[in-house]
Amino acid sequence: MNEDWDVVVVGGGGAGLAAAVAAAERGASVLLFESEKELGGSTQLSAGMFTAAGTSVQGALGVEDSAERFFQHYMDLNQWQLAPGLIAEFCAQSGPALEWLIGLGVEIPAKVSGNAHTPGLCQAGVEDVWRGHVPKDQGYGVVQVLVRAARARGVEIVLNTRVERLLSGDGRVTGVVADGVEVRAGAVVVASGGFARDPELLARHYPAALRAGEDLFVVAADGSRGDHLRFGEQVGAGVTGEGWGLLLPTAYFQRLHHWQSGFPPKSRVYVNSHGRRFMDEDASYAVSSGIIDAQGGTVWAIFDERARRTLPSGYAHWDAEHVLAEAEAGRTLRAGSLEELAGKAGVPAPALTATVRRWNEQLPHGHDPEFLRHRTLANKGSAGNPDPIGEPPFYAARLLPAELVCTHAGLEIDARAAVRDERGAVIPGLFAAGEAGAGVLGGRYVGGGNAVANAITMGRVAGLNAAGN
Repeated sequence: MNEDWDVVVVGGGGAGLAAAVAAAERGASVLLFESEKELGGSTQLSAGMFTAAGTSVQGALGVEDSAERFFQHYMDLNQWQLAPGLIAEFCAQSGPALEWLIGLGVEIPAKVSGNAHTPGLCQAGVEDVWRGHVPKDQGYGVVQVLVRAARARGVEIVLNTRVERLLSGDGRVTGVVADGVEVRAGAVVVASGGFARDPELLARHYPAALRAGEDLFVVAADGSRGDHLRFGEQVGAGVTGEGWGLLLPTAYFQRLHHWQSGFPPKSRVYVNSHGRRFMDEDASYAVSSGIIDAQGGTVWAIFDERARRTLPSGYAHWDAEHVLAEAEAGRTLRAGSLEELAGKAGVPAPALTATVRRWNEQLPHGHDPEFLRHRTLANKGSAGNPDPIGEPPFYAARLLPAELVCTHAGLEIDARAAVRDERGAVIPGLFAAGEAGAGVLGGRYVGGGNAVANAITMGRVAGLNAAGN
C-alpha cells in the first residue's frame, strides 16, 4: 500500500463509494478504508430509493420537474432551517447524480411503482411531483454497481480497518492514521456513516431516539458508530443537525426493517389517547412520526380478527401467528368488543366506537373525506378498498416512532462538501458526505430516498472536489 494518495476515503457505504468512484474518474489515486468486513454500509441495507428531480426517468413518464421546484419543496418542508446554498446545490446535483448511477449500470425502469420495493418511479414522500426512483435489486444493487466501478477505476479498498484519527499540519488535513500507519493524502473524505449504534452519542446528539426505551431498534449498519464526530473534534470542525434523525413509526413488537418485519393490515385505524383518529394511517414517514409525537400520549393501531387472520405469511412480526402470540401474552390488547378494548387501552369508549363506525362508513366504500387516505392507497397501487373493522375479537397494538434508520447530526459542510470549522471557515483538505456530512438531512425527512440521494449526490460532489483539491 502506498503511503501517499491524492484522496483517502473513510467509509465504504454509498457516500464513500460514490466519492471514491468520482475522485478516480477525475484522475485521482484513491484509497478507501472500510471498518467492516464488507462494503455497503447502510445503503446496502436500504431499499435504494433515490429522490431526485428533472431526471430521464421522470421525463419518460411525462413528469415535469426541476431542481428549483425540488428546492422549494425541500426548504418549505424543513421550515427553511437548512442552509439554502447547500440545499440548492444538492437539489441541482441530485438529477445528474442519478443519471451518473444509471450510466454506471444501475437499472431504474421508466414505469410507475407503487412502493419502495418495486423498481420504477414512486411517490417518495409528501411531494406533489413523484421523485422516488426505485432501482432494480434495491440498495444492494446500487452498492454492487459502485463497487464494480471503483475496482475498474483502480480504487484500492482496504476492508476491516477502522481509521483511528486524522492527520493535520500547516492548517490543513493531510491524511489519516489506520492500524497505526500514517497515510498521507492530498484530501480526505469522511463518509463513515452516522452514530445510530452509539447510545452515548445518541443521548448527546439525538436524544429523541431514546424516548422509545426498550422498544427502540436500529436498522443502520453496524459501522454507524459516530467516527465522523470524533474526527471532527480532532480538527475543530463545526457540527450541525443536532437533535435530528429519522425514526420510523412501528408497532412495539417490530425489531427489523419493515420488509422483514412485515406490514400492518390495510384495515386498521390509528387512535390517540382520546380514542380519536388523527392521521392518514399510510402517511409518508416524512411526516408520520411527527404527527404521532404530537399526540402527547399513547397511540394505538386498532384492527379486528379478520385483519389479523389475513395478514400475509412469511414475515417476522406482522404475521397472524406472531400477533396472536403477542395477544396471548397480553402485550397486544385483545377484547370481544370495542367497548372492552377501549377500557383496556384507557381511551374513552364512546369516542373509539364512534371513530371505528365513522371509518367503516367511509374507507371500505372508497373515500376518506377527513384524512384522504384513499388518495394514499391509490398512489401505492393498492387494489380494492379496506374491509370494515367489525369481526371480534378486536386488537390494539401500541404504535410509536421506534425504528432508528439514520442520524442527521454531523460535520458541517458547504455546497462543495468541504467541512467547515467552528467559525464557519473551510478546513482545507477535509470533505464529508452522507450522514457524516451534515446539513442536507434536516428536521423533516423529505421522503423515501432522501438518505440515499444525500449519500450518493454529496458523495459524488465530495469526491470530485477532493480530487481537484
